[in-house]
Amino acid sequence: MAIILGIDPGSRMTGYGVIRQTGRQITYLGSGCINVVRSLKGEEATLADKLKVIHDGVMELIQQFQPTEFAIEQVFMARNPDSALKLGQARGAAIVAAAVAGLPVAEYAARLVKQAVVGTGAADKQQVQHMVMALLKLTNKPQADAADALAVALCHAHMRRQPLLPTTRGTL
Repeated sequence: MAIILGIDPGSRMTGYGVIRQTGRQITYLGSGCINVVRSLKGEEATLADKLKVIHDGVMELIQQFQPTEFAIEQVFMARNPDSALKLGQARGAAIVAAAVAGLPVAEYAARLVKQAVVGTGAADKQQVQHMVMALLKLTNKPQADAADALAVALCHAHMRRQPLLPTTRGTL
């Protein structure tokens, strides 16, 4: 059995999705978003403040759900290099939380996640939401970022036989 925490990183909104895999059976445990902007209550926040919100939010999720594995979407090359850098930093904050908790970390390209869940790497957000709802038998549509995070977790459930990125145990 594995409890998988999937993360769709973002500097303003970071989606999360948690599933349990027991053999071939997958069970939905929870999903949602870490709303970085709302957490900072509209204050003039530095990048460090935003990254701390992401890190602390992921740490809370790890304490709440007790995952055994962690999966996150890789950075894609955005048109705006500044956006790609911010996304990379958001990913880093989440990955550090997983590493501190001693979780194995797996990273997946967005196209691979979409391929695993929808059947095509060119799927749009609505298609991902629809398939996540169908695969997990959800009655309510999750937010787009949460659906993407659930898709990352589902992709990892299908790819678990692949080697995982080594992590640091304990404190960094």
